[in-house]
Amino acid sequence: MAMRRLQSSETNRRQMDLTGIESMDQCRHTLEQHNWNIEAAVQDRLNEQEGVPSVFNPPPSRPLQVNTADHRIYSYVVSRPQPRGLLGWGYYLIMLPFRFTYYTILDIFRFALRFIRPDPRSRVTDPVGDIVSFMHSFEEKYGRAHPVFYQGTYSQALNDAKRELRFLLVYLHGDDHQDSDEFCRNTLCAPEVISLINTRMLFWACSTNKPEGYRVSQALRENTYPFLAMIMLKDRRMTVVGRLEGLIQPDDLINQLTFIMDANQTYLVSERLEREERNQTQVLRQQQDEAYLASLRADQEKERKKREERERKRRKEEEVQQQKLAEERRRRNLQEEKERKLECLPPEPSPDDPESVKIIFKLPNDSRVERRFHFSQSLTVIHDFLFSLKESPEKFQIEANFPRRVLPCIPSEEWPNPPTLQEAGLSHTEVLFVQDLTDE
Repeated sequence: MAMRRLQSSETNRRQMDLTGIESMDQCRHTLEQHNWNIEAAVQDRLNEQEGVPSVFNPPPSRPLQVNTADHRIYSYVVSRPQPRGLLGWGYYLIMLPFRFTYYTILDIFRFALRFIRPDPRSRVTDPVGDIVSFMHSFEEKYGRAHPVFYQGTYSQALNDAKRELRFLLVYLHGDDHQDSDEFCRNTLCAPEVISLINTRMLFWACSTNKPEGYRVSQALRENTYPFLAMIMLKDRRMTVVGRLEGLIQPDDLINQLTFIMDANQTYLVSERLEREERNQTQVLRQQQDEAYLASLRADQEKERKKREERERKRRKEEEVQQQKLAEERRRRNLQEEKERKLECLPPEPSPDDPESVKIIFKLPNDSRVERRFHFSQSLTVIHDFLFSLKESPEKFQIEANFPRRVLPCIPSEEWPNPPTLQEAGLSHTEVLFVQDLTDE
């Protein structure tokens, strides 16, 4: 809304014409509230008619009014006080051409300088260093009693405010502005302001002469200094919900910040509820997933055990089958060996042969076998004969009773060549015992 400069001495009448107030007493009361600043009074009255909160030092007893359903950014601007009296206006009019010329030339010089040398602030190389440098210069100039600065980049401050669902107050410091020093010293470092900021919000600050501050300045587009912006998570986006510009006093700053927070607290509450609901949904989904995975792992474990049991049975069956086959092969080989031994046996001598020996064999199953051999034959023949018998064990040794001894029928280290029956000391009639060694 355009500001109208009123320079007529007929203050009350002009205010009545501009604002539509019909009562002279009400006009006088309004002007007294604004220290006879007709521009501020007219602006305040027009704002009230439009439903916009007062922006020119409203009285403390007067509550702020704002349409919280309106999505426009709440803006509070404090203009510089107008000159008072004839001397003030005279000084203002004398200095006006000089100020106009100075700022015009300065703007033209800065604009032309951009084409010659790019603004060094446009390149952000050490954003954290910019913040730390500003903090040190602030403390050197205004002391250590100040709100707690966020020691990180602007993006980090936004992320933390979003994650913690807190308000973020951004302060852009204009080093060259005439009101910055007074604002920092008297307003920003006021104990009550420090207490409010430290307990209810994050506070990020930087100078616009620093690349990081200049980058934020380009994003927020402040009109004047001192400049404060209140940022919060609104509709799932970090949104500027309030702008405070100009030399604002401590009490007024507290009122404005409190009003902005109260007007937007419902969004944070709603976001907290939505976040809790999302977290609960996520926890529930996670629990369901864990239950599903546990059930799946249990099923997989059962299936694994079944596979292992089937594999174990299969291996056992294969092992039994292999053992059967091996046993069959062994028996077949044994039978073939018995048959071969039987075929290789020399013929049995006749009973009339004086060199024959009659041997009665007692087998482990208590059966008896009788056969004749020749004295000149090796004890190996006796062993081969017994081996070829169906009733004989697979491994055995032959023992004589008088004297009791084991006959060396199989080649060994002691008897590489087994002796003959005569060398073994056998008589014409002998009884030999077959000892089963299969299980040994």
